[in-house]
Formats: sequence, C-alpha cells, structure tokens
Amino acid sequence: MPDSDAPETPDDQPTDPSVADRARHVLSENGTGMLQDLLFALVWVGLASSLYNVAFSTAPQWVLYMFMLAGIPAYFGFFVSLEMAKERSAR
Repeated sequence: MPDSDAPETPDDQPTDPSVADRARHVLSENGTGMLQDLLFALVWVGLASSLYNVAFSTAPQWVLYMFMLAGIPAYFGFFVSLEMAKERSAR
C-alpha cells in the first residue's frame, strides 16, 4: 500500500537548485562587485585601525568607532565618484 502522505513530484517538473548552484549563480552575477566591496572594507578597516593605533593612540575607543562609521559615506562616495569618472571618460 503506497504512502498517501508523501507528495507526488512528476519527473518533468524541475527541482529546486541546490545551495551550491544558487551560490555559483550569485557569484557569477555579482562576483566582481563583491570582491570590490570586500577589498574596500579590508583597506578601510586596516587604515582606520592603523590611524587609531599610531596617530591617535591616546584617543578613547569611540574614536575608532567613528573611523569605522566614516567608512560608510566613504564607500558610497568612492564608488559614486568612480562611476561618474567612468561615464565622463566614455563620452
């Protein structure tokens, strides 16, 4: 006697892609942008940490947090200006 609670899936219906397939798809579409974001974050955190440890070694901890928060507008400013430069050079 067949199990009546088991869902029936026809053979012609596609199955959901695996996690590896979805990750491969996302990386193929966004890989360069994700790499740029990662590199910007690493450089910014390294610069902010170096500034805090060397130039502002006697400053309170919140100064480091402000340096890190300043990375948000710096990120958008950098990439917006990069896009504007690309558009200007394409003309």
